[in-house]
Amino acid sequence: MRRHGDIHAMAALEVERARNRSRVARRLIGEMRPWRGMMFAAFCFIALNAAAQGLGPYLVSRAIDHHILRGDARGLAVTLALLLGVYVLGSFSGRAQTLRVGAVGQHVLASLRARLFSHLQSLPLSYFDRRPVGDLMSRLLSDVDTLNQFFSQGLTQLLGALLGLVGVMIFMLWLNVKLALACFTVIPVMLLTTWFFAARARAAYRKARETVGDVTAELQQEIVGIRQAQAFNRTEVNIERFRQRNAANRDANVAATGVTSAFSPMMELLSTLSMALVIGLGGWMVLHHQLTVGLVAAFLIYVQQFFRPVQLAASVYTLMQSALAGAERVYGILDERPEPADAPEAVALERIEGHVVFDHVGFSYEGTNRKVLDDVSFEVKPGQTVALVGKTGAGKTTIASLIPRLYDVTEGTVRIDGHDVRLVKRESLRRQMTMVIQEPFLFSGTIAENIAYGRPDATREEIEAAARAVYAHDFIAALPQGYDSRLGEGGATLSQGQRQLIAFARAVIGDPRVLILDEATASIDTRTEALIQQALATLLKGRSSVVIAHRLSTIRNADQILVIDNGRIVERGTHDELIARQGAYAELYSRQFRPIAARSIA
Repeated sequence: MRRHGDIHAMAALEVERARNRSRVARRLIGEMRPWRGMMFAAFCFIALNAAAQGLGPYLVSRAIDHHILRGDARGLAVTLALLLGVYVLGSFSGRAQTLRVGAVGQHVLASLRARLFSHLQSLPLSYFDRRPVGDLMSRLLSDVDTLNQFFSQGLTQLLGALLGLVGVMIFMLWLNVKLALACFTVIPVMLLTTWFFAARARAAYRKARETVGDVTAELQQEIVGIRQAQAFNRTEVNIERFRQRNAANRDANVAATGVTSAFSPMMELLSTLSMALVIGLGGWMVLHHQLTVGLVAAFLIYVQQFFRPVQLAASVYTLMQSALAGAERVYGILDERPEPADAPEAVALERIEGHVVFDHVGFSYEGTNRKVLDDVSFEVKPGQTVALVGKTGAGKTTIASLIPRLYDVTEGTVRIDGHDVRLVKRESLRRQMTMVIQEPFLFSGTIAENIAYGRPDATREEIEAAARAVYAHDFIAALPQGYDSRLGEGGATLSQGQRQLIAFARAVIGDPRVLILDEATASIDTRTEALIQQALATLLKGRSSVVIAHRLSTIRNADQILVIDNGRIVERGTHDELIARQGAYAELYSRQFRPIAARSIA
């Protein structure tokens, strides 16, 4: 009974996959709609090429029956000249169709890439939380490249092959219906064979696309984490793990190639059988004066032309299956829901004062029932600094992320200057806020471009002023190219402290009304921290600030300190008030500074 149910489930799954492939194929065809004029021109050239292919063998039969066998040299010369013109015309139309279909394909790919990039920018952070970067890169590069190969090579050949096949069949029926129908008896076998291999090829290429995504994700992860891998002596383990994923991708591709490689010999066998049928039946008809020798010769050429498109389509079929599998993954990104649009009644915030209120806020990440935040309420008055402390995973970063609406609350309300952040335009909200994190990301480009990342129109004077404000100017000016020094990805040529100083300069130049610092001084050496503390005194002045701190020494002057534990505020007050209370904050402070006190006594 269970086996019977499994069979039904597998059948239902295959039906759903077939429907999905059909939808993907229709969407790919729909991508070409804006360039239908170019496609119409391409079809005209394809039809011209198909007509040339079909007319050629007929002219050969005419040359044999009407000129060679009758000794008509002049007529033979005229027919040969006509035959040459037909093949030249076919060659010209073939090149023209390739150019136009290829151009349409490149337009489609450029449009897809632009939409993919634009859509990725609009997706909520929750999407990236559950997707490895390597898998996304595989979809953007490898899967799009399979579409490129299909559009630049396969589509032209496929369309030409199909229309050429129709043209050949029409000419065969026109010349002799009986012999043509005899040749067409192999079509059911051909279709059955194609269906048999197609089902297996689809599954094989889907598996190949999935495993290449695993390989890319693993590769990206291990390259980014190479320092940790070497520090923890994990290189051999990582090599073995990558070898396993690489082997899985290899086996999937070998299986896919094995399926498609068996298709061509089957088509060759059917082609041989058809030629034998033409020679046998055609010869018998010649002997009984029902057919001419020239027409038998023409049919032999037609049989080759009949199966040549099929064999060509078989090779293109490999590209097509890979392209459909790739398109399925690409559309998987495009079908993801973007960040919810601004509410119809959303207002654009003018320059805010920075009054932040959390009113009984609760939050759970998408797809989970666990509350990350539970009944969180606090207030940050304009110009105040509120610090969040607590164990890792307590919910501090989540609180900070709700202010610029990187996530939406699931309970309660976050308000800015009395406005529910869900009822204001995101752009006007985020434009007045800046977040600096523990591991700032620096982009490939110059130091000046990185500082001005949030304000591309900033002048060089404003860029230098921002750097001076956070004491970054001296080390930048000491570089060979100064502010024009180019950084590699992530700013790997700079120290951690220097990268953080540039991130602070980036925050300064944006002149935010609300500043969010997420462990921004956790990885800074003592000397650099002293410089940053001086810069922060200026930066925080007149701005509302939410500071997530690991080093409790950096928040002693905060207007209010909130102790977060398991998504709830368990203590609040100033540094002195919390120390005097001898609760959770005092215990955290004591643990952090007890080793220092012990070393100083020793």
